[in-house]
Amino acid sequence: MAVTVSKNPYNGDELNSYKNHSKKEVSEIIDKADKRFYSWRGVPFNERQKLMLAAAAEMRSNKHEYAKMLTLEMGKPISQAIAEVEKCAWVCEYYAEHAENQLENRVIKTDAHKSYVSYEPLGVILAVMPWNYPFWQVFRFAAPALMAGNICVLKHASNVFGSALNIEKIFKRAGFPDNCFTTLLIGSDAVEEIIENKKVKAVTLTGSGPAGSSVASLAGKNIKKTVLELGGSNALVVMKDCDIEKTLETCVQARFQNTGQSCIAGKRLIVDESIAEEFVEKLVVKVRELRSGDPLDQETYIGTLAREDLAKDIEKQVNDSIKAGAKLIVGGKRHGAYFEPTVLTNVTENMAVFKEETFGPALSVTTFKTIEEAIDLSNNSRFGLGVSLFTENIEAAEKIIHKFDEGAVFINELVKSDPRLPFGGIKESGYGRELSADGIKEFVNRKTVYIKK
Repeated sequence: MAVTVSKNPYNGDELNSYKNHSKKEVSEIIDKADKRFYSWRGVPFNERQKLMLAAAAEMRSNKHEYAKMLTLEMGKPISQAIAEVEKCAWVCEYYAEHAENQLENRVIKTDAHKSYVSYEPLGVILAVMPWNYPFWQVFRFAAPALMAGNICVLKHASNVFGSALNIEKIFKRAGFPDNCFTTLLIGSDAVEEIIENKKVKAVTLTGSGPAGSSVASLAGKNIKKTVLELGGSNALVVMKDCDIEKTLETCVQARFQNTGQSCIAGKRLIVDESIAEEFVEKLVVKVRELRSGDPLDQETYIGTLAREDLAKDIEKQVNDSIKAGAKLIVGGKRHGAYFEPTVLTNVTENMAVFKEETFGPALSVTTFKTIEEAIDLSNNSRFGLGVSLFTENIEAAEKIIHKFDEGAVFINELVKSDPRLPFGGIKESGYGRELSADGIKEFVNRKTVYIKK
């Protein structure tokens, strides 16, 4: 029987060991989930609402308990971990309030006596989720899926099994019927067989490009719906007429929150050359002020990366870019799983920190002369998750939004996920949408109903 051992990336201490589910146990879990679906889909919205609100209340009441596990398992600073749990409560509350209206029959006038589209649940949905936001990535899928009448089975990253089991605990404490949400303690090698299981109706994945490609291929082979939320290399486009102080504050948060481990982080700073020198000087001051240390300390803003190999990856990207001509302004050193907050200037399009996804606290700086050049630089990426544009001329900014090849454009704000807005990307950032009314309709059967007297 395989065993997964979790370790604290900050100090290397062993946290726990988990006995992986066997093939037989996985099959039994899916059987139970499928059986539960046929009763769960008939539960009225007001009953689902009460349960989802109870899950939100559970998280708000015990946010410190759940946040501590996030911090211990993947190094997220505790204040940010608490904020993540609170955001998960919010998404539960949002769908508890809006799901019924979002899934109302859509009446369409035809030559029929009555015709409409109904939105019905699919059944058991497999979620393959990453470690960087161990709660949020799961809840932004699970809240709408459960409210729509689906059943959730989670395959979480192996270094956050404790958080995965806590999510299952939250739904149980809230009073959800058994098998509505179940965590599978398995490795990636077990995913293929689950996708092939006829009782699993669809798959959602948040993770790397290779993982998404593999899951999409397997699901496609089995004719199953997928939603993929993959990598990103978001640009922060800074115009010369921006509010410099506010823009600096937002850019630092966009790049360095969660120790830079976010698909929607602003990773490439593209700044008008006329203000670049001033902007970078002030940026470096703010980056130096970021407090690193024990992730359990409330004052810590930069923790460790989730694993030492991830710190080595960002170290290599930074060093390769320096060898190619980038200038190191601050940071650049690694100590175990910790990597210093780093800023590189003189970055060109052929350098690793520009053309690759950087999943850690390193920000590249590139300058531009015209807005057309800035748009080309932003679009010069295989990813298309989001872009932030900073300017005081909102009217002019709105006229060029369509020129950015992205799933989201944020003006004077960092790219972020919000339950009220659809979230997702294009190009190698994936397909499909999560959150809002768009997200809840990803895993439903849009059924056409035509009635003639």
